[in-house]
Amino acid sequence: MAEFFSIDIHTHILPENIPDFGSKYGYRGFIHLDHHRPGCARMMMDDKFFREVQANCWDPAVRIGECDQQRVDVQVLSTVPVMFSYWAKPHDTLDLSMFLNDHIAGIVHRWPKRFVGLGTIPMQDPELAIQELERCKRIGLVGIQIGTHINGLNLGEPRLFQVFEACQELGMAVFVHPWDMMGADRMDKYWMPWLVGMPVETTTAIVSMIFSGLFEKLPKLRVAFAHGGGSFPATLGRIEHGFLVRPDLCAVDNNVNPREYLGKFWIDALVHDPTVLKLVVDQMGADKVAMGTDYPFPLGELEPGQLIKSMPYDAATKEMLLSGAALKWLDLGRERFQ
Repeated sequence: MAEFFSIDIHTHILPENIPDFGSKYGYRGFIHLDHHRPGCARMMMDDKFFREVQANCWDPAVRIGECDQQRVDVQVLSTVPVMFSYWAKPHDTLDLSMFLNDHIAGIVHRWPKRFVGLGTIPMQDPELAIQELERCKRIGLVGIQIGTHINGLNLGEPRLFQVFEACQELGMAVFVHPWDMMGADRMDKYWMPWLVGMPVETTTAIVSMIFSGLFEKLPKLRVAFAHGGGSFPATLGRIEHGFLVRPDLCAVDNNVNPREYLGKFWIDALVHDPTVLKLVVDQMGADKVAMGTDYPFPLGELEPGQLIKSMPYDAATKEMLLSGAALKWLDLGRERFQ
């Protein structure tokens, strides 16, 4: 099998040592790591267990070793979404964001050919968000990761527009990742927030950005959505039909058919199914579908790029899916990594 240059646009990382932000800010709800044994830590929200993580979640050397084994040339680093902390006081979220962003920027600076960095910003305060967005660019990050909503506010709402406008002006990529899933009171069993809630969250974000006219107003904004665009690809026909038969409800802010926006934003290829991968590539175009694995978490693709490589695509298409689409989204040349 031919080898391909590969970029994983969907990976998460944490600092090994996270300060006690709850004590610093004077209220609860923040994450810290409990390193209870070598190479393993518990992510704790105050005294509540959130998730077990291993050294590959914080140690770049372990990461590079695993990437070498898995034949991943470059990882795009972003924080774990629970760290967004949009619910906190805005200046506290700014302080936390700066800590996380400096950590990622430091890794990228040390290993520029292996890592690219996305920052996190206090989206609940657009002015502070833009301030940190500008700083992210100065310290060498190429974009930001944001949640699918901001404390219940959908991404297409006017209050957030100036942040996306600044992203377009600064040439910063945007990666939209689900967090704080809707309907949590009905999904307390069977891991349903991750299996059901996340795809719905991502679809809601895409539809809100389309119907609000955000992509129409900001045609150069480079946005990628996690987990194959959620359930959007499979429900596009229903969304379009609703737009056509009830424009009084759907077309109130933008009268362009939602299907027209296919190919105007990116999704990752994390769909776990060859039929679905074929669907999203046919819908979006190979240049808008980029390899993403959700490394280092178990719901991600455990063998990076394996699904893409297993498809009956020609070499050029596989190259596009494994790295070309990512380079377009990041607005980087391959020479950056040579």
